[in-house]
Formats: sequence, structure tokens, C-alpha cells
Amino acid sequence: MTATELKLPYGDGYLPVAVPTERLLGVVLPKAAANGDRAEQDVVRQALARPLGTPALRTLVRPGQQVAIVVSDGTRPCPTDRLLPPVLEELAAAGVPDADVTVVVALGLHRAQTPAELAALVGPEVQARVQVVNHDVEDVVLLGRTARGTPVELFRPLVEADVRICLGNLEFHYFAGFSGGAKAVLPGCASPSTIAANHGLMTRPGAATGCSAGNPVREDLEEGAAMLGVDFILNAIVDDRHRMVAAFAGHVRDAHRKGCEQVAERGAVPIARCADIVLVSAGGYPLDVNMYQAQKALDNAVHAVREGGVIVWVAECREGLGGDTFASWLQEADSANEVLARIEREFILGGHKAAAIAAVLKKARVHLVSSLSAEAIGRVGLVPFDDLDQAVAAAREVVGPEARIWVMPYGDSVLPQAVA
Repeated sequence: MTATELKLPYGDGYLPVAVPTERLLGVVLPKAAANGDRAEQDVVRQALARPLGTPALRTLVRPGQQVAIVVSDGTRPCPTDRLLPPVLEELAAAGVPDADVTVVVALGLHRAQTPAELAALVGPEVQARVQVVNHDVEDVVLLGRTARGTPVELFRPLVEADVRICLGNLEFHYFAGFSGGAKAVLPGCASPSTIAANHGLMTRPGAATGCSAGNPVREDLEEGAAMLGVDFILNAIVDDRHRMVAAFAGHVRDAHRKGCEQVAERGAVPIARCADIVLVSAGGYPLDVNMYQAQKALDNAVHAVREGGVIVWVAECREGLGGDTFASWLQEADSANEVLARIEREFILGGHKAAAIAAVLKKARVHLVSSLSAEAIGRVGLVPFDDLDQAVAAAREVVGPEARIWVMPYGDSVLPQAVA
């Protein structure tokens, strides 16, 4: 029996795996970007020179204005250190001095970045030029409520700024449809109550991967961000090597939607059938820094596995689970059903991630290859392994040696779509 040798990203490296060639349905990858050979800075500068829905950034700002630039924290694969310099060039061309620029790291409910992490995030040269601060969930201003009742409480320095620019990366998101756009502000720079109310909409119809139109989460966060006002965005798409292959600049909604179209074109991959086994990696660090982040790949993989099949989920999780509430929901439950029943009774941030994993477990068995202990992942149904070959062998024992297999090395970036 011949075997196909493959590698799945894991932390900073790869885990090798051999899959029987005759049982391999294929490797699900995002489509290559048509302009993937262009230099990254050319991609960014072209986007800034031809913004969508707004004039060029250098014509939107003027000397004397205080400018806030919102960037992602280190859990996101956003090339912040490469996006910021061209943006600062635009501001300098408008006569805005570095002293009037503040970079705000959008944390959502993640931990604050350390000084060393901030330097790595924005680049040492940018850190030496402008003020860089972590978003503080306690220092917020209430701006009003959305039509769906979300209290819009946002980071005070953003509220007090004259101009707000949001940077980010574009990828699928399992209930906001896509990342990027106004999401940098809400939930990125919001209070816990704002984030909980917005994320609580994830159970409503339309809150799904790859869906923007009619998505209650996306509509709500954009309504809330509009109360603040976002003057300009710069969002990038990165490939499996974390290289920028496309960038979109301009109006917070127009540029975002154009970028989402390309995310869907690259990542929505048709498959002829669902597999008995799906091998999926979150894509390596930082996408698998913890289980909370790596869950997005699992949510995409569920679209490629049959009912009763097995997903082998590869994620290093060097920083553990990624949240105390998330951990408690996993560790206190005795089954996936218990988690799903609990989220129906009470929507709690962190618990929603446990519920998303539980929903996958209702369709398929999940073998988790990670650095986490069995005690850490609880008893909801995740089966822990520290060896990928063993996890695959155990999966074949569950579904049989003739099992058909899909492999998703970059599960965070692809959305399999079974065709009739």
C-alpha cells in the first residue's frame, strides 16, 4: 500500500503524517492568489493609493488632529508590523506628527500584551516613534445601544481621538462571517458587557461562517462601531507563509466587503463528498497559540466530515486553553450535551467557545493532537493524543481501514463546501 507523506503545521514547526494514497480524497488548500508574487509593500501601497469608498488617507487627516490606529493582538495572524509603516507614511504626508498618533492594541477579552510582545507586534522602529497602548476593558465610554440592545461601550482613547483607523487581517469567522473591518473596534476595543451582548447573537439565524449579509453579529457590531465612527481601514489577506497577498483600504464597510469577496474566492473550496476522517491543522502559531483560537479550524473542518466520522485536530496550544471561563466550561461538563444545554440556559463569553466545540462533537468524534493534558480538556468528548500517527490510527479503528480522508493543513483559511 503506497502512502502520501504530508506535513501539518504545529506551533512553529510541522508534524509529518503518512496517509494511504488510495484512501486520500485530497488536500484542501486555499486557492493561490493571482498576485501572490508581488512584493508585500507594493500590495499595501497600491491599496492605500486606491482606497475603496473614501479619498486617500493623506487627504482625510490634517495637522492638529489626534489619530488612533487600532491593531490586532498577537493571537491574530495580522502582519501589523508591515501594515503600520505605510500608514504612518500617509499620516506624515498629511502633516500629522508621530506625537499625535496612538496605536491601540485591540484585545477583546484577551490578556494584555507584554512590552516585549508590543515591540514584536508593531516592530521596534514603530514602537520608538509612536505611543502603543493595550486596550483597557475598564476604561470605556457608553455611546448608546444598538437596535438589538447591545450597549456600545468603547475604549476611551478611541472615543476621544479625532481620526480612527483600523488595521486587521481578513479570514473566515465562525459566527461573524469574516474577521476584519469594524470588528477591530467592536468587539476589539469594547467592554465585557458589550462583547457579551454582541456575541450572544451568534445563536441567531444568519450568524455563520462566510456570511455577511443578514448576519446579526456583523450587523450589530457595525452599527455599534458606526456610533463611534471609523474613518479608514486597511485589511490584508495572508497566505500559509504569513505573506500578504492582497490588501484592501478605504471605507469601513466597502473595503471590508471587497476583501471578504476575495477571502471567499480563495477559501471556499468545493468538495465532492464528506470524508470519514478529516485531518485539520489550525495553521500553526499564532493560530494554535491556545485552544480558544484554534477552535476556528475545527469549526471549518466539520463541513468536510460525515456524520459519525472523525476529525483529527492538530493544534499545539502552547498557552493552554485560552481563558478561565472557557476552561471551566470544558472541565466542569461531563458531556457535549451538558455544554449545549448550559449555553441554552445562559449565554456566557468563553462558554460560547465550549458550546461551539460541543456542537462539532455532536456530529463527529474529535481526536486532539496538542500539548494539553487530558485533565485540561475535560470530559466533553475530546480524545487527547500527543502523537499524530496514533491519533490517525485510532481514527481508522473507529471508522474502518477503508476510511476516506480529507487533509486540511490550514483549516483556519478554508471553508469546505460539499456539492451535490
